[in-house]
Amino acid sequence: MGVVAFCWPLFVTAGAGGVRSPWIFALLLPLVLAVALAEISSGGMDAKAVAVLGVLSALGAAIRPLGAGTAGIETVFFLLVLGGRVFGPGFGFVLGNTMLFASALLTGGIGPWLPYQMLASSWVALGAGLLPPLRGRGELTMLAVYSALASLVYGLLLNLSFWPFALSAESTSLSYVPGAPLVDNLVRLAGFSVATSLGWDIGRAVTTVVLVLITGPVLLRTLRRAARKAAFT
Repeated sequence: MGVVAFCWPLFVTAGAGGVRSPWIFALLLPLVLAVALAEISSGGMDAKAVAVLGVLSALGAAIRPLGAGTAGIETVFFLLVLGGRVFGPGFGFVLGNTMLFASALLTGGIGPWLPYQMLASSWVALGAGLLPPLRGRGELTMLAVYSALASLVYGLLLNLSFWPFALSAESTSLSYVPGAPLVDNLVRLAGFSVATSLGWDIGRAVTTVVLVLITGPVLLRTLRRAARKAAFT
């Protein structure tokens, strides 16, 4: 459902009507809640896991205003990467959604862009939980490389959420063209991203990599100790 929410403009025919962002917002938030409830009811998240989820979400909401994307500085992505790494992809998916939603409530950042931010962030944390098992410097290096790539992909996904509506088809060579071949629109999207948001995306990547390298050794041990004491599976 999330892939459809982001990518449907790339597969519509010329002249086809589009789904409006508020409708996607209305559809995706209940689905996110359903995923969280399914994790809890299936035993994937017990009361202790929900408590840790609440603590990490609140911490992310508290520190996000320190950057919130200003000049590309994002102070919350390192928590998504480290949390998803320690507690796994299912927990990470829910964490990405709840952390971005909580920070939006705190900063007044609720709007049509929020469900896209939530989904893209959930994929960042989910992907961290799917990385190969490593420890020590190898793990930190792997997380740093992943953080850089995930930060760039996050920016590309957020661009895809509004790019089809940002420019008319006749305005520039970077505009979305309904019904155009997939490769052509992807090239236009890449050009649009380079021209508009690449500087912010690189700033996000650098900030996240630095915070992962600085806080990773301590936070990974702390979160893993919490996971052992809470007997997470």
